[in-house]
Amino acid sequence: MEPLTRCENGHYYDSKKHSSCPFCGVQELNIDIQKTMAKRPGSGNAPAGEAGKTVGIYKQKLGIDPVVGWLVAISGPVKGQDFRITAEKNFIGRSEKMDVSIVDDQTISRENHAVVSFNPKNLAFRLFPGDSKGLVFLNEEEVIMPVELYSYDIIEVGQTKLLFIPMCSERFHWNMVNDVENKAE
Repeated sequence: MEPLTRCENGHYYDSKKHSSCPFCGVQELNIDIQKTMAKRPGSGNAPAGEAGKTVGIYKQKLGIDPVVGWLVAISGPVKGQDFRITAEKNFIGRSEKMDVSIVDDQTISRENHAVVSFNPKNLAFRLFPGDSKGLVFLNEEEVIMPVELYSYDIIEVGQTKLLFIPMCSERFHWNMVNDVENKAE
């Protein structure tokens, strides 16, 4: 499968299906991040064998990609299972390549049915509709553009309902831990 294209507003979409971003109509970015990173060997803190791969903010700062929240299946074929959410974008789909892989629900698109993001700068979680055929619902309302997520919101993809549980907020976030460690040194 071809990689997704990213528009200037940060949306990801399939450029073979769409000539411009289906979410906002903006054309793709003219920057090839993979090529840019590959030209700068040793840039970032990429582990051996991952040179040229994009590194998340927390992973670069902390050396790990920690959990920032969870999705817990409260109904559907995977009821009772939980899925980790990490910083930045988490793609939801049936494929094992997805960050949140719900393989047992055949009504979920294979790739990019929806996206849950966490922005470490403002500690906000958002839900985005994917670029697949399937619809996404938040608390029974169709999601047609990015919406903010709050504790105990219910996301519906296919036949699966997911309860959203944040870990990071004003009360706790991983930058806070890093700041405390730096003060102790």
